[in-house]
Amino acid sequence: MKIFNTLTGRKEEFVPLEPGKVKMYVCGPTVYNLIHIGNARPMIVFDTVRRYLEYKGYEVNFVSNFTDVDDKIIKKAAEEGVDSAVISRRYIEECRKDMEAMNVKPATVHPKATEEIDGMLELIQTLIAKGHAYAAADGTVYFRTGSFKDYGKLSHKNLDELQSGFREIKVTGEEGKEDPSDFVLWKPKKEGEPYWESPWCQGRPGWHIECSAMSRKYLGEQIDIHGGGEDLIFPHHENEIAQSEAASGKEFARYWMHNGFLNIDNKKMSKSLGNFFTVREIGEKFDLQVLRFFMLSAHYRSPLNFSADLMESSKNGLERILNGIERLRELRERAGQSAASREEEKLCQAVGELRAKYEAAMEDDFNTADAVSAVFEVVKLANSTADQDSSREYTEYLIETLETLCGILGIITRRRKETLDEEVEKLIARRQQARKAKDFALADQIRGQLSSMGIILEDTREGVKWKRA
Repeated sequence: MKIFNTLTGRKEEFVPLEPGKVKMYVCGPTVYNLIHIGNARPMIVFDTVRRYLEYKGYEVNFVSNFTDVDDKIIKKAAEEGVDSAVISRRYIEECRKDMEAMNVKPATVHPKATEEIDGMLELIQTLIAKGHAYAAADGTVYFRTGSFKDYGKLSHKNLDELQSGFREIKVTGEEGKEDPSDFVLWKPKKEGEPYWESPWCQGRPGWHIECSAMSRKYLGEQIDIHGGGEDLIFPHHENEIAQSEAASGKEFARYWMHNGFLNIDNKKMSKSLGNFFTVREIGEKFDLQVLRFFMLSAHYRSPLNFSADLMESSKNGLERILNGIERLRELRERAGQSAASREEEKLCQAVGELRAKYEAAMEDDFNTADAVSAVFEVVKLANSTADQDSSREYTEYLIETLETLCGILGIITRRRKETLDEEVEKLIARRQQARKAKDFALADQIRGQLSSMGIILEDTREGVKWKRA
């Protein structure tokens, strides 16, 4: 298995620290609002990475945090006149709902920053004791970037250039810094903000120290994979490395994985452009399984463009797969207990080769785009070779293969239960009565009425079947 490592800039063979086990940390959202589709991409990407590792037999300890204390959370709380904890609890719950709708598995642990303050204080004290951090007169604690010789190794930025850039964007209130590139580990409270006691002042943690402390607590000083969006490479992940490695003296993460940016209609997503979409808003127009399928249609490191047309295309592609599996299940119900024929045994071998093609794609830096193509090839083979005369053994092998491959991608192969309202049920019943009375004009009229309501009917030997358009 090869993983592209942002740290080295090349694909490397994946060798875990401990055979058979993977320790994986992925930065989670700051919970001040509903998550947007940019948040959804790393959630779906790294959930799929985890699923594939588990499919290969690894025991995966997967940690993803919630940042539940932050300037944006505090601002939102002030606007609503409530405690910041009310805001964070609300949006953690909403985030969990969206994750479930996208079929993103819960992490092994979802630590919250406000519940891990003691670990952050301990880590900061270690950094001060080792000369990597210092407290300013106002109680702010800074990390001394010049003390960590490898600073910039993840983002491949030169510290001298960084220092020059930081001097140009000098931020007010940072007079206590020894150097403009030093970053905050702990900051004093402001009026009306939540705070915790510390040896330096009443205050709260800086953003970067959170993930280092939580990863250290739940995974140890060294981990296998650290993931997140491309926008986190600098400064967040760069600072995580500096903090963690300065404290432990050990390599923090062996493999750094970053997903590419998500654009909307070929433009950067932003509220000012009016192209900012939450997962919940997309869920009102599409099943979120379609969003997941769309996200996996491109390689995770590639930029991905989101548009209504591309989502429609993904919806149609997903329908082809689900229809193929549904058809196989119907064939299985009618099939006897017969064993596969010689011809079917050859077909099983061809299916096995496509499964190997799928695995080869996933082994090559989790190339889900090529993996999805292999799934389509299995569906195409099934549609052209499986029929009412197929053996149960062959149809079951096709079903098991497709369910497994889709399951790794987090694609649910059984359609969610749908309910028709009373009006639609009455219309379907009226159409059936019209057909029995040979009033085909009325039956066609009702079919058209249902179609305009987004209900597609299929007349089969087993009776009328329906689906939403």
